[in-house]
Amino acid sequence: MGNEAKVLTGSVLVSLAAFVIVVAGMKLASALLVPFLLAVFISILVAAPYDWLQCRGVPAGVALLLVLTVLVVAMILLGSLIGSSVQDFTSTFPVYETRLREMINALVNWLEGYRIHISSELLSNYADPGKAMKMAADVLGSLGNMLTNSFLILVTVVFIMLEAASFPDKWRAGHDNADASLQRFSTTAKTINQYMGIKMLTSLATGLAVVILLGVIGVDYAVLWGVLAFLLNFIPNIGSIIAAIPAVLLALVQLGMAQALAVASGYLVINIAIGTFLEPRFMGKGLGLSVLVVFLSLVFWGWVLGPVGMLLSVPLTIAIKIALEGETETRWMAILLGPKVEEANEAVADRPQTDDASCGR
Repeated sequence: MGNEAKVLTGSVLVSLAAFVIVVAGMKLASALLVPFLLAVFISILVAAPYDWLQCRGVPAGVALLLVLTVLVVAMILLGSLIGSSVQDFTSTFPVYETRLREMINALVNWLEGYRIHISSELLSNYADPGKAMKMAADVLGSLGNMLTNSFLILVTVVFIMLEAASFPDKWRAGHDNADASLQRFSTTAKTINQYMGIKMLTSLATGLAVVILLGVIGVDYAVLWGVLAFLLNFIPNIGSIIAAIPAVLLALVQLGMAQALAVASGYLVINIAIGTFLEPRFMGKGLGLSVLVVFLSLVFWGWVLGPVGMLLSVPLTIAIKIALEGETETRWMAILLGPKVEEANEAVADRPQTDDASCGR
């Protein structure tokens, strides 16, 4: 029994050491890994319209050209919009920051009148709202830089789409029992495709609603905050909250308390309507991830890969979970990543079924 315990302990230690080495390597190679992961998930996302066009009789080459043209135009528009808006906001940020500090000092003086002593420096260091606005601009700036340097991503997407048709045959030629692994790969791709497609539409609706809300109230850079809401809506649980903070603070500085409360209320209504009612109606329980795992994956992938890792945290975790489900030795880890056992069974039943005929999706 002692020898078995030692073997088990050694196996666990080796697995943990391998995990640490892999994570460290991913973090060091994030500059190369992030564009590749983006290309993979973009390929999965555009596979649906690509297959749809082919099912309508459009030749494969023409269908790929149409899909990539739309993708390039969207990336150019988004990259230019983010770049110009962030540059403009950064140039005027010192004015907003000064106004925020004046409001903090006024709050401290008001509390002093009620014998509540708070250091303004301490409040600025630990609860500086200007840092939230600056962080939002930095996140948008890093994403904008990624989009403007998108040639590598587009080339990778093209090669992935061209190789996708012959990949199953190559895999079968190199493996004796390849059907099971191909089925898991197809299930993973379709689950991520479903998630990313629904999330794309709901995020777009969120961004448009935010632009309209801020435009009506009169908050500066309404389009910038709409783009931020669109992007951060891909981050589960806390993305919408993070997206609301800079817009509310800007409304407070620019227009006053009443307009800031109106902006906060508008964000709340938008997120409840889309995140609580609309999105679950189409998403269902197909993800099969617990709330804790979703949050921890957000922190982990954000630390390893940066802002793009936060956006891709759920798809990456879904892929890992489905891969773990395919092996008997690792199935227990997939169960731990999921919700309650009853909900996990419902999630598996809700997943898209694999079908050899792509036009039957």
